[in-house]
Amino acid sequence: MSENSCSFRNEKERRDGQVEGVSAGYSPPCDKDNSALLAFRGIPISELKNHSILRALTVEANGWQPGVVNTEVLRAQEEWEAVDSIHPETGSQASSEQPGHLVSFSEALQHFQTVDLSSFKKRIQPTIRRTGLAALRHCLFGPPKLHQDLREERDLVLTIAQCGLDSQDPMHGRVLQTIYKKLTGSKFDCALHGDHWEDLGFQGANPATDLRGAGFLALLHLLYLVMDSKTLLMAQEIFRLSRHHIQQFPFCVMSVNITRITIQALREECLSRECNRQQKVIPVVNSFYAATFLRLAHIWRTQHKTISDSGFVLKDLEAWAKKSPRRLLKTLEIYLAGVSKGQASLLGAQKCSRPRAPHSKDLTFTGVCDLPPNSPQATWLI
Repeated sequence: MSENSCSFRNEKERRDGQVEGVSAGYSPPCDKDNSALLAFRGIPISELKNHSILRALTVEANGWQPGVVNTEVLRAQEEWEAVDSIHPETGSQASSEQPGHLVSFSEALQHFQTVDLSSFKKRIQPTIRRTGLAALRHCLFGPPKLHQDLREERDLVLTIAQCGLDSQDPMHGRVLQTIYKKLTGSKFDCALHGDHWEDLGFQGANPATDLRGAGFLALLHLLYLVMDSKTLLMAQEIFRLSRHHIQQFPFCVMSVNITRITIQALREECLSRECNRQQKVIPVVNSFYAATFLRLAHIWRTQHKTISDSGFVLKDLEAWAKKSPRRLLKTLEIYLAGVSKGQASLLGAQKCSRPRAPHSKDLTFTGVCDLPPNSPQATWLI
């Protein structure tokens, strides 16, 4: 450090009388290279900008006066002054109504168990109506009826399927944010409306418009899929398949259709035998949904399906799933057992030698509820 710098510092010390407060009673020699650094030891960073010595060095040294300050300097100054106001774990896009932490499936389910759903419950039809020979055949050869003590749990599932997405409900927002973060790996919250939802496989900027026929149950199923460590791997595999350059499909819309199939299987009592065996409804419904989604992904990849095949694939999948629910659930058990053993992807590598298909935006996704009523492939879920 030069003698002029030492003299300047000593002059400032005499003017402000703050040398003891700055260096805690220690005045290092002027000939030390690190003397200026030692002088500021113990001063918080946020206080440096208010210290008289620092102001003197930046304003009055050598008679320099600030001139016109450009926008970059102003921006840097604003960021510096904001240091004190930064709080950890708040997130730049988080809000009090939509906390940044993830929500579990059980927490979201508990929310619906505690709120008043009476207006939605009035709309449900727990079982489909059968008449004539269909009713007789079902009575003689059909699956058993659901146990009486499980019907309230079944009705809760069907009631949630009648609830829409409410952007004013903080829990609804947290469920959406959790799904987005787990699929994309993002650490930050996102807007509840925007083009980023199309990246997840919704057909528009508002996810609520794609929940027709499945309601909020469709989002709960996605939440279940991404919040379990085993099924998360499956969700990520299917998500990657949905973004394949040839076999692409809208991931979330496809999931909604799988939820529709699950609802119909529950109403047709196809799951009653398994529910009675496990003495539970919601875990069986969740597993049936995951197993059906897994089978769809396997068919989609191995049979080289594209988005133009969606309606017919879903129709065949629905018929097979309702006919063989136990076999379907066993397939999921095998997959999850393989995941727990650390096996490689059970979906396998995505290879396709067929010509490139048109981009998904040039085609219309056909779900099980979108087939024309006069088509032999048409089906009605709710």
